[in-house]
Amino acid sequence: MPFPEPSEPRVSDQPLELFAKVEADLTYVCGCFAEVLRDLGHLALASAIERFGSADPGAADADLCSSVMAQAYSIAFQLLNAVEENAAVQDRRVREDRLGLAAEPGLWGENLRRLTSAGLGAEAIAAALPRVRVEPVLTAHPTEAKRATVLEHHRELYLLLVARENQVWTRAERQEARESLKAVLERLWRTGNIFVERPEVSSEVRNVLHYLRDVFPVVLPLLDQRLRQAWVAGGLDACLLDDPLRLPRLSFGSWVGGDRDGHPFVTPEVTATTLRLLRQEAIALLRRQLTELVRRLSLSSHLLTPPSDLLRRLAELQQELGPASEVVLRANPAEPWRQIVGLILLRFPSVEPEPEGPGAQPARPQYRAPGELSADLALVASSLVAVGAARLARAEVYPLCRSLATFGFHLAALDIRQNSRVHDAALAQLLSAGGDDGADYAEWDEGRRLEVLERELRSPRPFSLPGAVHGAEADLVLGCYRAVAGHVAQFGREGVGALIVSMTRRLSDLLAVVLFAREVGLAEYRSEGLVCALPVVPLFETADDLRSAPDILSSWLTHPLVRRSLERQRECDGASELVQQVMIGYSDSNKDAGILASWWELYRAQQAMLVVAERAGVRLRFFHGRGGTISRGAGPTHRFLSAVPARALGGDLRLTEQGETIAQKYANKLTCTYNLELLLAGTTAETLLRVSADHGTPSEALTETLEMLCRASRAAYRDLLELDGFLVFHRQATPIDVIEASRIGSRPTRRHGVGSLADLRAIPWVFSWSQARYLISGWYGVGSALAELRRERPASFALLARELRAWAPLAYVMKNVSTNVASASLSVMRDYSELVRDETVRLRVFERIEREFELCCEFLEELFEGPLALRRPRLWQTLKLRQAGLAALHQRQIELLARWRDLGDSGRSAESSELLPPLLLTVNAIASGMRTTG
Repeated sequence: MPFPEPSEPRVSDQPLELFAKVEADLTYVCGCFAEVLRDLGHLALASAIERFGSADPGAADADLCSSVMAQAYSIAFQLLNAVEENAAVQDRRVREDRLGLAAEPGLWGENLRRLTSAGLGAEAIAAALPRVRVEPVLTAHPTEAKRATVLEHHRELYLLLVARENQVWTRAERQEARESLKAVLERLWRTGNIFVERPEVSSEVRNVLHYLRDVFPVVLPLLDQRLRQAWVAGGLDACLLDDPLRLPRLSFGSWVGGDRDGHPFVTPEVTATTLRLLRQEAIALLRRQLTELVRRLSLSSHLLTPPSDLLRRLAELQQELGPASEVVLRANPAEPWRQIVGLILLRFPSVEPEPEGPGAQPARPQYRAPGELSADLALVASSLVAVGAARLARAEVYPLCRSLATFGFHLAALDIRQNSRVHDAALAQLLSAGGDDGADYAEWDEGRRLEVLERELRSPRPFSLPGAVHGAEADLVLGCYRAVAGHVAQFGREGVGALIVSMTRRLSDLLAVVLFAREVGLAEYRSEGLVCALPVVPLFETADDLRSAPDILSSWLTHPLVRRSLERQRECDGASELVQQVMIGYSDSNKDAGILASWWELYRAQQAMLVVAERAGVRLRFFHGRGGTISRGAGPTHRFLSAVPARALGGDLRLTEQGETIAQKYANKLTCTYNLELLLAGTTAETLLRVSADHGTPSEALTETLEMLCRASRAAYRDLLELDGFLVFHRQATPIDVIEASRIGSRPTRRHGVGSLADLRAIPWVFSWSQARYLISGWYGVGSALAELRRERPASFALLARELRAWAPLAYVMKNVSTNVASASLSVMRDYSELVRDETVRLRVFERIEREFELCCEFLEELFEGPLALRRPRLWQTLKLRQAGLAALHQRQIELLARWRDLGDSGRSAESSELLPPLLLTVNAIASGMRTTG
């Protein structure tokens, strides 16, 4: 999404006041930056930065045409982003203070009001809260163009900006704050702003650990506080929220270190190390929190009589721990609450497994699972309540109980993902190793595949012994699964998420994973047959795969092995129902069919799969693979949740957070709280308000209209992609070749290294069009479809216009399209098209794009009954502030691209290489201005 949350959710009641704050703060920070540049001798550049955000970017100057211009504008755009983020936070605070906690859409206050207005009582809402579960899954797709060091500087800048909100600073303190800001800006200016080398997976793991360890645990108590404040403000009984384990559940997942789809650097060793680090950091986090609790619970038995159950458990722990407990007890005499937490800390698990074998010393007793620790913490809390110290239980112990429930002993569940094509190659090698002729397994029809897989899954014999060499793909797949199996054997299933199959296209793609699991002990034979310990999850990505998804899911859920495995997983999780996770991909379906057809295929696939699961007696848990841009599934959270099909949420939301989106949403405490609250509150409300199967389902007439619209949109989009010369146009009219040469992520831009559109990942596809301001994946085809609908079925067009205001999913997708159209620029597109050397190709393709863009603008204005500038002034203002700076950067990038390509074509590789760093700086700067890479 080009200009994402938090600035999107709603126009302020007083937008001019908000805009004035943005402009005043931008003037201040750019003034500081200009002073730094002037001190360093960049006089013309300093003058341009002082005018940043105005219509005049400054006169052309030698300094403004050099690489430092791109670096300066990149920093200026980050300053603008920080200013807008802070203004949005302060605007929400002012609005809630003036108008109440229900003033902001999507948050707890508004959603509780919606629920009570719908007739739900406090008891009914409170009873539903513990059934709500939200799990953001952090991924490291190559969409973060900024180094971790630079991100840290940006966080520091943002905190200094927030500190300026203090209204009681003295003049001297304000001057000191200005000097601190300038110091950070100089440090940022002198820091390399691009990746010189492609980052390693280990650095991406460290980045994710920062959020899981340092950000989310701090925000968790604030989220609970926000719920309680809104609950009380809504006049609901506060006692209903007393139990911390009866609140909505928040957990986290990660793909970093486990996602090996087209990623050769995620080795089995990387996965094993990542699992160990996640556990290590989780235990360290809980240790710190327990240590702090020991410090705080200084209640004296001389003033309070400890309950008998507390003393009984204290004696049990003393006996279990033996002499080691005496140190704790002597250090805290007459303070039983400190004593018991101290003994809990002593019983806390270590990161490494216990020693085994001859001569191994017996380890002290340890908590084997979070549930055991949770029981002791619950006892501490209830004992405080029993002696009249309920406030202390709520303030000191409940937050730790919530932290344990959220992060456990694993911090985040690590998913393991691989592409079905790699699995085909691995299985071919295993079949050959087992004596079968499986070399051409990838070419077999589904019947032959299933015959062999069913035979092998009935047999307890492995293909080969551990340590045997089978082939590159088989060794990597089995090596990864062995790393997972080793972790599960030592610490249990808690830290491992799902086994996800990218590009799932048939039942055999899923059964093959169970066969791999059997090879390493993750699937075991019982009296009733083979049972898989971990969830196997299909990922349906392309438009065609989404259409096939219901049939594949039906075959999967009715397979006896799957039924047994789901039963086993239910037992392990302590769940009351069978649950099958299904992942749906927004990126490839969009790249394949365009935004409108992609949205509709996703919507219909979810509806159809819900019917299949209901027949099988299974609850579906949808995992939404949303990217960071609108064309890859992003958009305002509360609108996205309202656009999910009825009953598809089921109180259980799992979704990816990718690349730069992680920093944009979660780097700063208040913004992080806001975005997580949107997820929790929205999931709760949308689940409770849409309990029936037909609630929010489009009418037959609207469904027919949408079918026609999406067919026409997809046809127009595919016509463009299949137009003669289109691939040449894409490679020359966008900086895709520069992006492929960049070092912004550890994973390659292509899955299999094939130079085709199909092999190009959706991320660089979107990134390249965004850089050149085409944003084709976010609007192309919509204009032609709307024109055809109005021409051939004017009554259906009128119905569409009416339903746009009534049906949330339609409003969501059309507003997203309008955002992309507003973010695109026909004049900039035209400038980039001049890079296409073949005039015939250039004119053929660009004229098609230009015509479609104008159609899209015309019909969106008709559909929405007005221009974007009037309907969405906040978005328009943020575009306006960026316009001049982006125009200068686009011109600089176009000039550099032409020279770089000419030098490369003429064989002057050394001179060409010298131009790559300044080119990458323009890519980085434009990404900062657009607030997205893909």
